[in-house]
Amino acid sequence: MTITTEASTGVRPPVKKRPARKQQASVLFDAPGPRARLRNNLITLLGLIALLGIAYVVVSRLDEAEQFQGKLWKPFLEAGTWTQFIIPGLVGTLKVTVVAAILALLFGVIFGLGRLSDHRWIRIPSGAIVEFFRAIPLLLLIFFIFSGPPTIANALNRQFPEITAFTAVVFGLMLYNGSVLAEIVRAGIHSVPKGQSEAAYAIGLRKNGVMRLVLLPQATTAMMPAIVSQLVVLLKDSALGWIVAYEDLLNLGFKQVGSNYGNLIPAAIVITLVYIAINLGLGYLAQWLERRGRRSRKTSARTLSADPTALPDAGMGNGSV
Repeated sequence: MTITTEASTGVRPPVKKRPARKQQASVLFDAPGPRARLRNNLITLLGLIALLGIAYVVVSRLDEAEQFQGKLWKPFLEAGTWTQFIIPGLVGTLKVTVVAAILALLFGVIFGLGRLSDHRWIRIPSGAIVEFFRAIPLLLLIFFIFSGPPTIANALNRQFPEITAFTAVVFGLMLYNGSVLAEIVRAGIHSVPKGQSEAAYAIGLRKNGVMRLVLLPQATTAMMPAIVSQLVVLLKDSALGWIVAYEDLLNLGFKQVGSNYGNLIPAAIVITLVYIAINLGLGYLAQWLERRGRRSRKTSARTLSADPTALPDAGMGNGSV
């Protein structure tokens, strides 16, 4: 069989033009027409003007309250403020975030796979644990871990080792975010086409091998953006450690700096900018991973959204593969 090429014929094959991108209809609404787009743009413009007006009023009131005086911002130009408060607080935030993230990932993998088990005695308790810790507000969870066991031990006249603020924050973040990550793992496994597991079973692999060699590698690529996005949430949730006086960026950088120098508003603005910088970096990483996952040829699974609240099949169903 002869293969005709450009070099042999001297004729360049026609270039296929990409079709123009059209706004496709969503499941919830139709694609907007010209008048609808004009109306949407007008509403967006009016909303932007309203936000700018609100920002102007807020800034004006703060200026009238002398919150933009140079003496209130001067502490942030001194090295001592950063070395004594902000940097140690940032280190505390990153330390609790890294430890909690590792434990939450382990928790999510164990209980996410547990919810996919064929054995009811594994699947049902795993689902109950995940749903239980997802339903508890994280602030209460941290407080209960810090104060609950010692209080119960005192009521029973028992001795119980002291729980540090770091331990309470880490375990609270692990239990809550690990439960969400368990649902991400389960959704990632379900995003792999069913034919992949059927083909693996057809060549003689058992379920352990199918999960370990076929499903998990493909699912990991698909769910990576959602995992990174949840880690951003975990980082922001670490600020709730103030309930147990954990020395993080919020406690040291905002509360103590504001109390020592009488500049709560400037301290809030500076610490907010630090949080925004960290979260934007992780957010861009999640978006990059999502784009990379969509282009990847190593998996046939559908890439999960970076929004962990929009997970498919997140109910209490059977979930077995």
